[in-house]
Amino acid sequence: MPVPADPPDLIAHLPRLRRYARALTGDPASADDLVQDTLERAWARLHQWRAPAEGDPADPSERLRAWLFTLMHNVHLNHVRRQLPPIDSLDDEDGPGARLAAQPVSGGQLESLGLRDLEAALARLPFAQREVLLLVGLEEFSYAEAAAVLDVPVGTVMSRLSRARAAMRDALANPAARAGTVSALRVVK
Repeated sequence: MPVPADPPDLIAHLPRLRRYARALTGDPASADDLVQDTLERAWARLHQWRAPAEGDPADPSERLRAWLFTLMHNVHLNHVRRQLPPIDSLDDEDGPGARLAAQPVSGGQLESLGLRDLEAALARLPFAQREVLLLVGLEEFSYAEAAAVLDVPVGTVMSRLSRARAAMRDALANPAARAGTVSALRVVK
């Protein structure tokens, strides 16, 4: 299909797409690949995007943003489905916890530790809860917009968001849960 005479500005949405992709994947290289695949799919399917009709109060830029996030969601799901889930042993020194523990701590240690704990807690959330939390909390989508992006009912978005927020509160408030282990100290007489 031909590209419209006046195509929408996809590049204007690049920073938000990159931020969401980075939060979804947790890896800068994978995030860049996801953004590239999303923009490639958007350009190839630009003829499917519909700008709001005259008199429609919807902002064309916001509608385009929601469409791009829907594409990114679908592209990411396709990538996840193609990959085998990684198996992480708690005893494995090269697991995800080792990467976080190996990060150097310099000035601003408390901020770094807080960010590390937040990243680890977010990574432990089930994928469905994590993506809803990112769409509503990070990208400031409304419940209805997030439901449209994920192609689920609004009630499902609200339920997943509630469970995600509760899990994050528990993970960040409970140091033992945050570490994922029970203290190995014992009483010696």
